Amino acid sequence: MSDILTKVDVYTDGAARGNPEGPGGYGTILRFVDSKGNIHEREFSQGYVKTTNNRMELMAAIVGLEALTKPCEVTLYSDSKYLTDAFNAGWVDNWIKNNWKSASKQPVKNPELWKRLLEAKKPHKVTFVWVKGHDGHEFNERCDKLATNAADGDNLIEDV
Repeated sequence: MSDILTKVDVYTDGAARGNPEGPGGYGTILRFVDSKGNIHEREFSQGYVKTTNNRMELMAAIVGLEALTKPCEVTLYSDSKYLTDAFNAGWVDNWIKNNWKSASKQPVKNPELWKRLLEAKKPHKVTFVWVKGHDGHEFNERCDKLATNAADGDNLIEDV
């Protein structure tokens, strides 16, 4: 394997209507520049019958990382402080040490998705960056549109 990792930007957003009883969706954009300077993008989205914002935020990140076929240097942008702080503030490490319980000894919500995200993250060098939602960030706005269109669409599935 080469020491040179492909640099990939992953943009994510999740949306839920009527948390947790309403539909929701996620939107993910992968973006990288090849060695010739060509920009490549790929979009992902899916809607779910019943879900929460946090589940959709996690699914957006999972799908983006799982789509990468080789180890990459990833900058993952999300407007979810919950997602970015979980890694940047070390929450995930503490949850693992405390058997998926928070500092207040409460069970962490969505542990199965956090575990899946950790597996998807393993082969990559990932930096998590928070962006302010609905603040004109081009890719965050596009991901939000993908997520809301998926939540409002006809192709909803039961659960992740």
